[in-house]
Amino acid sequence: FDPNVFAVATGIEEHNRYAIDFIATTRLLKERFPLALVSGGLSNLSFSFRGSPVVREAMHAAFLYEAIKAGMDMAIVNAGALPVYDDIPTELREAVEDVLFARRPDATERLTRIAEGHQGKESRRHEDLAWRSAPVRERLVHALVQGIDEFIELDTEEARLQVARSIEVIEGPLMDGMNVVGDLFGAGRMFLPQVVKSARVMKKAVAHLIPYLEAEKADLGAHSAGRILMATVKGDVHDIGKNIVGVVLQCNGYEVIDLGVMVPLERILDEALAREVDAIGLSGLITPSLDQMVNVAREMERRKIRLPLLIGGATTSKTHTAVRIEPVYSGAVVHVLDASRSVGVVGKLLDAKRRDAFLRETREEYRELRERHAARRDATPLLPYEEAVRRKLHVDWEAYRPPRPAHPGLHVFDDIDLNELRPYIDWTPFFQAWELRGKYPDILTDPIVGEQAGKLFADAQALLALMIREKRTRGRAVVGLFPAGAVGPDEVAVWTSEERTQRAATLQFLRQQFDKPGRPDLSLADFIAPVQSGLGDWIGGFAVTTGDGLDAFVAELNAQHDDYNSIMARALADRLAEALAERMHERVRVELWGYAPTEKLANESLIDEKYRGIRPAPGYPACPDHTEKRTLFALLDAERRAGIHLTESCAMLPGASVSGFYLAHPISSYFGVGRIGEDQVEDYARRKEMTIEDVETWLAPVLAYERERTPA
Repeated sequence: FDPNVFAVATGIEEHNRYAIDFIATTRLLKERFPLALVSGGLSNLSFSFRGSPVVREAMHAAFLYEAIKAGMDMAIVNAGALPVYDDIPTELREAVEDVLFARRPDATERLTRIAEGHQGKESRRHEDLAWRSAPVRERLVHALVQGIDEFIELDTEEARLQVARSIEVIEGPLMDGMNVVGDLFGAGRMFLPQVVKSARVMKKAVAHLIPYLEAEKADLGAHSAGRILMATVKGDVHDIGKNIVGVVLQCNGYEVIDLGVMVPLERILDEALAREVDAIGLSGLITPSLDQMVNVAREMERRKIRLPLLIGGATTSKTHTAVRIEPVYSGAVVHVLDASRSVGVVGKLLDAKRRDAFLRETREEYRELRERHAARRDATPLLPYEEAVRRKLHVDWEAYRPPRPAHPGLHVFDDIDLNELRPYIDWTPFFQAWELRGKYPDILTDPIVGEQAGKLFADAQALLALMIREKRTRGRAVVGLFPAGAVGPDEVAVWTSEERTQRAATLQFLRQQFDKPGRPDLSLADFIAPVQSGLGDWIGGFAVTTGDGLDAFVAELNAQHDDYNSIMARALADRLAEALAERMHERVRVELWGYAPTEKLANESLIDEKYRGIRPAPGYPACPDHTEKRTLFALLDAERRAGIHLTESCAMLPGASVSGFYLAHPISSYFGVGRIGEDQVEDYARRKEMTIEDVETWLAPVLAYERERTPA
């Protein structure tokens, strides 16, 4: 429920009780619907004092203090600007509460006078060292909450000298500080980048204590809230999200055992048993990872391992978890949307008092998801594959002359100047990786997350400059432009030369099968001229990376217990890889293929893809089969020429890599293949010379039917 929050102190008497009414409504909703959640947007509440940020922030803090007690679960508010309730000056707090709770008739006038004294002032924290004069316990808590690591070793040592055993420093001030961080993050009063900075401080403090702890034979694990094993599944190399979740869990007192990337299921389960963990977390980005997670769940069931199983990653979803994973495992299975949800989920799973109710609610939700998924699948009208082919996009090939590339063949770019890529970076996904929602550059002035986004952006610029200056990662690329022609409805031949007598490869694509009256069912092959047209068409391919050398840099940061910059470095490398893909596509259009030699587009237009042609990638909606990367990499000789390797699941190593095809036809566009039927799967298996079972494994996310497959 989202009851409205309206402005108080407007001068209109009937508005005076709006804050009281919201709180009363929240309390009533919680009584009548105990499983429902209540949210509210706070900016309207203080609208009458929009010229005084100090008063507005105090109003928000005081209102939240009471609304949370009444049962409010979420507030839309600039959490970075919220003062601590107890730190609001007494005079201001009393005047604010007089207004919010209509305690005296002259409340508005009194608060207005106070606001006039703070007109236009912002309650920004000015960095000073006054906190350094506080007792060491308070200094440690302050450093953790504020993410200040400058003095942490000094203060940790001072605290150690005051206690009998070093573990008391961890159990005392350090855990006190992390508990504050966990509470603030859980209440939405700290953002993810701040939490990761706090974790960096904690790790440096613990690292200082480790030699003393070992000498005292202290058992750190015995003091954790729980032990969680995390791993990116076999064949997958992406771990930014997993690392962030691990940091957040550690900030809330959990011991996290991170096995890294490409971890086979046998190792995951063997380590889980050997280390006596309380839960297992699986992560993955590419779609084959979904099947790997199913395999882990099946093996847990076979081995009668009943640990809670947490599922997360970009391609995972609550529906996939409900439909594919939960049915094969009788233990607890929960999809975790992002880092901010992880603590709540783990806390409920490991709490004997809350676990049963949470699992009943989750299992009922997943049962409903399975029923809805089955109903949607049954209700989706799919055309027979032959009919979908008949409804293909019909291009007037007689009116088209495919442009011959100015520079056909392979082109290798080694040690690319990363400074050249900075103008091509799309920063919006960078902020999303840190769970800050908004579009760049507007996010920097967003009333809720703008302040924290600005700090994060400044830190990113500093680290990016260091990475480029010290050559901590390297950019490499290979691009190929090849003679090509459609030789079947969804097959494109790639020739070794312009004589077009010998095939270098045959690309296999998939076609939409939706019943779309009046609209074609698309395949990427539709945008390539058929061989029988007599036109000599072309297709391009590319593989780029900005991850060469990154692992060593990240390992160095991890050795310094710097989670913040470790995660930041990987996120920046991903952004640079996408920027390099954007830059190479521009060079292809303007120089190498040269069909748009006069193109001059700003970065915003590049991000919005306001250019001719597309660069679809295997594994993505228009070409959902990751195995086409194998054909692409063979054409480009990408491993030797660009240093990019494919795992058995067709993930790319280094992880900060991008690959795909170039299509130049002016009508070419991005689309999603969507669900496909058994008839197309059978045809595709024949074309790919693969078994139907193997094709179904790779294309599981887009199948319009369920078929039992033998566990891998």
